[in-house]
This record gives sequence, C-alpha cells and structure tokens, in this order.
Amino acid sequence: MRSISWRYFDFWLLGTVIVLTIFGITMIRSAIAGNIELINQNTVQKQIIFGIAGLFVLMLMAAIDYRLLSAISKFLYVGIILLLVILILFGDSLFGSARWFRLGPILIQPSELSKIVVIIVLSDYFAHSQGEAHDIKWLLKSLIIVFGLAIWILLQPDLSTSIVIFAIWFAMIWIAGLQIKHLLIASGIGVFGGGLGLLYLLTNYDPNQESGLIKPYQVERIINFFFPNPNATHGAIYNVQQALVSIGSGGWFGKGYGSGSQVQLRFLKVRHSDFIFSALSEEFGFVGTVIVIALLLFVILRCIHVARISSDTFGALLSYGVATLIAFQAIVNIGMNLNLLPVTGLTLPFISYGGSSLLSNLLGIGIVESVALRQKSLEF
Repeated sequence: MRSISWRYFDFWLLGTVIVLTIFGITMIRSAIAGNIELINQNTVQKQIIFGIAGLFVLMLMAAIDYRLLSAISKFLYVGIILLLVILILFGDSLFGSARWFRLGPILIQPSELSKIVVIIVLSDYFAHSQGEAHDIKWLLKSLIIVFGLAIWILLQPDLSTSIVIFAIWFAMIWIAGLQIKHLLIASGIGVFGGGLGLLYLLTNYDPNQESGLIKPYQVERIINFFFPNPNATHGAIYNVQQALVSIGSGGWFGKGYGSGSQVQLRFLKVRHSDFIFSALSEEFGFVGTVIVIALLLFVILRCIHVARISSDTFGALLSYGVATLIAFQAIVNIGMNLNLLPVTGLTLPFISYGGSSLLSNLLGIGIVESVALRQKSLEF
C-alpha cells in the first residue's frame, strides 16, 4: 500500500460539511422550539451525538485505504442484507414501517447504511468488469446486485430509500460505460413499466388495504401530487401547502432565526426533518437558501473533483457514487418542499434531523477523503 500524505486531505470539503452539519443542528433547534415532546426526546442532543460520531467515522475512514473496501465488499453486501432481514423480523415499527433498531433512546436505520454499501459493491463490480463487454448481461448482473438488496428495503416498506438505491445504480452504470442503445431500451422499459404500475395503483387503490409492497399512505402521496385537494386541512397536501407558505413568507432575507411564524406557531409540520428546507427559507429567506444550496453544490462538486483525479477506477466510482447520493437526496427533498415532486421521507443531506442519515453521509464523505489522500494533490 502506498503511504499517504495528509497535506492531500481535502480540508475545503471537510470544512463545508462541518458548516452544513452545525447549521443543520442549529435549524433543528429552532424548528422544534415549543414542541415539548421533541424537546423531551432530546432531539437536538441526539443529532449532536450523531454529528460528533459521524465526524469521528469520517476521519477514521479517511485514514483507512479505500481499496480495502473492495476486498470486503461481498461481506458488506451479505452483512447488510442479513441486517435488513433481521430488521423486518424484529425491528421497531414507526409510521407503519419496520425500519429501525432501538438502542436505548437512539434509533438506528440500517437502510441508510445500505446506500453506502450499494455504492461500494457496485464500484467493485464495475471496476473489476471494466474489461468486459458492456452488454445486456453486464447490465443485468448489476441490476440483480441492486435488486437483491433493494427488495429487503421495499419489504419494510421504504419506497423512498429503494428509489435512491436505484438512482445510484443508474448513475454509476452510466458512468461505468452504459451503451446508448441499452440506455434507451432500459429507459423505455422503465417508463412503460412505471406508467403501468402507476395506472394500476390509481385504479385499484384501497385505503383499507395494508398488505403488499405499496402502502396506502404512499399511494395517497402520489394521488395528492397529481390531484391535490386545495381544501385539505391535514395530510401530505396540507404539509406542502404550509411549506409553500413558509418559503414565500421568508422573502429575500427571512424573518430571522427563531422568528418564523409558520415554524414557531407549528403550522409547518415535520419541520425538523422532511420540511426543514421550508423552515430555513422562512427564517433566512431566498439569500439564505441560495447559500445552503451553494454549499451542498460545493460538496457535490468536490466529490466529483476527487473522482476525476482518482488513481484508479474503483476510487473514482466510489466518489461519483457519494456525489450522486448527496445530489439526488438534495434535489428530491428541495423538490418536494417546492411541490415539484411528490412528498417522500428523504432528508436534506447534513441538515435534516436523522442521525442514521447524517452518519451515513459523513461516512460517504470519509470514503471520498480516503480517495483524495491516495492520489495526486488536489487542485482548488
């Protein structure tokens, strides 16, 4: 193994991630102000603990040679599947889904870690198969790898995380050299299959049916997105309406930290997690949201930069995968806050409340830093 020099460490990337994490904790504190239940649950303190643990994991991962991940990728794949199976059988159920392991007062969500595992496994597969023909067989093998993991997440059920995993697969297979004709075939099949699936859900929707991979609340989110009820006083459409009011009321510079009426009077629901973008929009305005988006974009671009100057294909794919993960979740979260996409449970990276999500994202950044440390000097 080649010795490393810490002068190649990407301090710009680390610094930006720390700023976003601290800002996220600060916004969570404002968002839950006056909510005795969340305060008593030590919500802010838990996020701080996960943030500190995540930064420790980041530095530890940076010190470890990322190429070791290739050697243990199969063990990680089997291990995370076993963990997800155990979760379905014995995990805690919240909001109708078995997604968490409870460790005292702390909830651990293994599906967040599965996003990093799928990046590692796909990077290893594409790196070792780069000399093979990039044909349908090559594509299907990668799809089987992803589906073998995603099915256990769908069974929780957790549709949003499954979508993230398939988005990572699509981005990475494109980067690995997917042929245009195969892309068109796959896209056509996906659009046709997705259209049929959506049509089936809308025409056979039974709000009292709890069985199956798709739950009533998931179907309702899709229906509410395409056919919103402007008079709704609760549910996903109401949350989106209040989110839009929060964003609009922020104006250019916002109402000030802790002074947003939609947030502090609790009209905006799930404001510390799913709709934290709307909360920060009200308190910091258009200028504040642009700064946050710019910082997230900077993190994504730094990951892409590390990928471009990586010393090998495996490291490049790892970095591209982490960039895709952060970019996709940010786009979807902001899109649902702006009512451009259906409501999902995806967090805004580094900012929304969610210890497992924060830990997973920081682990991903640690992998990118490991790649950065083991190639030529970074250029700003």
